[in-house]
Amino acid sequence: MLLSLVLHMYSMRCVLPAAVLLGSAPTYVLAWGAWRLLSAFLPARLYQAVDDRLYCVYQSMVLFFFENYTGVQILLYGDLPKNKENIIYLANHQSTVDWIIADILAVRQNALGHVRYVLKDGLKWLPLYGCYFSQMYLVIFPEGTRYNPELTKVISASQTFAAQEGFAVLKHVLTPRIKATHVAFDSMKNYLDAIYDVTVAFEGTVDDKGQRKEAPSMAEFLCKECPKIHIHIDRIDKKDVPEEQAYMRRWLHERFEIKDKLLIEFYDSLDPERRNKFPGESVNSKLSLKKTLPSLLILSGLTAGMLMTEAGRKLYVRTWIYGTLIGCLWVSIKA
Repeated sequence: MLLSLVLHMYSMRCVLPAAVLLGSAPTYVLAWGAWRLLSAFLPARLYQAVDDRLYCVYQSMVLFFFENYTGVQILLYGDLPKNKENIIYLANHQSTVDWIIADILAVRQNALGHVRYVLKDGLKWLPLYGCYFSQMYLVIFPEGTRYNPELTKVISASQTFAAQEGFAVLKHVLTPRIKATHVAFDSMKNYLDAIYDVTVAFEGTVDDKGQRKEAPSMAEFLCKECPKIHIHIDRIDKKDVPEEQAYMRRWLHERFEIKDKLLIEFYDSLDPERRNKFPGESVNSKLSLKKTLPSLLILSGLTAGMLMTEAGRKLYVRTWIYGTLIGCLWVSIKA
């Protein structure tokens, strides 16, 4: 009985974050929709500035749960500039938490409201957020799908393809795809400062036999199953990136070879002292509650206020229903 109670309480640790994050979605969408209408006749730059600020408020609340609530330790390696830049973020892909890592870095540069994502096509159908997220570009996961050491067929197919194309075979990442990276770079090169090549490892993802296991899911992460995240950043000036697709394809694979070597060191180093960390010095970066708690209080307070009245509750439900339908219709028209 006691064990069952403990297990039940443990599983409930992710319920509060999920309830708040999903529960405040209509509030955020209503605020964004209202601003969209009010700004119809205002300069586009003003609309974008407020839109970025609204997005920053919501993402700050997300980070409250993924950093402050979980207590995860963030260890940064390499060169993350203190000032925000116009960048493309390239990272290895292994978990549903990966998109949060981009936010973790962005908030430390005061650039959280500017983060945009290249998502899988199916994710644009997410209720309320799908049509909004589907317009965002900057964060790219070139592998196209998550690396899972248990999916040996996927890894084998990726390695076979690399060998056939004359590329080095990779162990801890999948063979990267060039299309999204090339399109993003070609479209944005006149505005870019750099590319951030980011390699991420979740501590605690090794089994009793020393073999790498699947990275934590979003629910597992919110249940505080990941004690540390190791993040290695290489800043690459845009002038050092080849523009032609064929050359960029080779360059991208070489960047993933570097990622693979970092992860081999992290997971497979023969020296136990060098395992569970990347080479070089790390910085333990803690996020202040000042950057996240106000957003949580604002959005949860507005949501609670809306739900306290009958009219507010009706508006809340209608936003879920009609917001989702209109979003799906908009995505279908754009497709």
